[in-house]
Amino acid sequence: MRLRRTLGLLDVTLFFVVAGSNLQWVATAAAAGPSSITVWLIGGAAMFVPLSIAVIVLASRYPDEGGMYVWSKRAFGPFAGFMTGWTYWASNLPYFPALLYFAAGNALFISASKGSALSATPWYFITVALAGLTIATVVNIYGLQIGKWLNNAGAVARWSATLLLVALGIFAAIRFGSATPITRATMRPEAHLKDVIFWSVIAFAWTGPESISFMGGEIKNATRSVPIGLAIAAPAIAIIYIAGTVSVLAALVPQNVNASSGVMQAISAAATRMNWSAVTPLAAFLVAVSCVGSTSAWLGSVARIPFVAGIDRYLPPVFGRMHPRWGSPVAALIVQAAIAALFIFLGQGGTSVKGAYDVLVSSTVLITMIPFLLLFASALKLRPGATSVRALVVVAASIGFLTTLLAMIFAGFPSGDDPNKTLAVVKIVGLTALMVLGGVVIYLLGKRRASLESHTLPHT
Repeated sequence: MRLRRTLGLLDVTLFFVVAGSNLQWVATAAAAGPSSITVWLIGGAAMFVPLSIAVIVLASRYPDEGGMYVWSKRAFGPFAGFMTGWTYWASNLPYFPALLYFAAGNALFISASKGSALSATPWYFITVALAGLTIATVVNIYGLQIGKWLNNAGAVARWSATLLLVALGIFAAIRFGSATPITRATMRPEAHLKDVIFWSVIAFAWTGPESISFMGGEIKNATRSVPIGLAIAAPAIAIIYIAGTVSVLAALVPQNVNASSGVMQAISAAATRMNWSAVTPLAAFLVAVSCVGSTSAWLGSVARIPFVAGIDRYLPPVFGRMHPRWGSPVAALIVQAAIAALFIFLGQGGTSVKGAYDVLVSSTVLITMIPFLLLFASALKLRPGATSVRALVVVAASIGFLTTLLAMIFAGFPSGDDPNKTLAVVKIVGLTALMVLGGVVIYLLGKRRASLESHTLPHT
């Protein structure tokens, strides 16, 4: 079955917004204080810009379904291609639960009186995460012609929630003054352990431009839509992160910001002071919808990786088949949803809700950075485009490679307030090692299966 080109320029632009931004990182940044504003700017220059350049150039030259998987395969061979796709795919397995935990924490503000009792209840977070995962999976099974609407709704909800947050922050700051002093001195980054860990999260937050490339075969006029869509989405993403962080700090002091619900804390606090409490449930709903939209976007995007691996016979052939009616990689979607559901329980085991959230985030960051090393290395080796473009690609890819390497190192440290740091490190490193080794084993088994199939084919 041929892939259906269902994504137009508007769909691509909104996809970049919902996949390239996340309000959970706004809360994480605000909890780190005003210095995070500077770190946002540095992260954008050191990660988002180099990544965007590499992706646009590579996607224009190789607009195949599979994105990073295909680029690494061209640059370094089948094993590198498979491991790029595998680790990128694997990184999203703990990311889905972390994102949906964030949705659950913020959804409590829809009914604050009843929600407070659930804020430390693991089974509430597990139930919401499983429900969100199910919705995102079912929608994507029906294909991008249906799934794109949840992605688009998530992008609109995220932008609306951000505008609401910024408006409340401005009004509250004008009327009552900023809760957090934002000066040149307070915006200066520090090198304490908690700040170093935070830097890796910021680097991860600026990723996302690469995600649409996995669906290159399903984009209308991809060589035009991808760069234009990214150019339109980039300012929106920057506003969500930077203006969103400033607005949270205007409403709350960093010590009172919860990394898993800080955005709604700020909206609730500002709305209450302005006597606009009715705004809070609406904002909570928008944040929750934006998170489910992000889950849908990422779930649909990365499902194309095992689809391509199935075509290459590194995974069973069923992964390389599209649904005859809906044009979706059903096997890949169902399997990755099932594994993500398992991660929900693995992350929660033996720890608090906050501890589970921190472990899921750190594991996501560490695993995600592996394929980005290979992406930037692929850009350095392939160096596609005209001579003038190649120099830009080399500089951008070199900066991106170094940033990624540092982010990986920083992500291995446990949260400063984690009560069991040893267990946290074991989980972070253990989950990462488990996924990498799993990929190696699957590649070797797939290669062996392909070899046996080639020897059993009848000779003519």
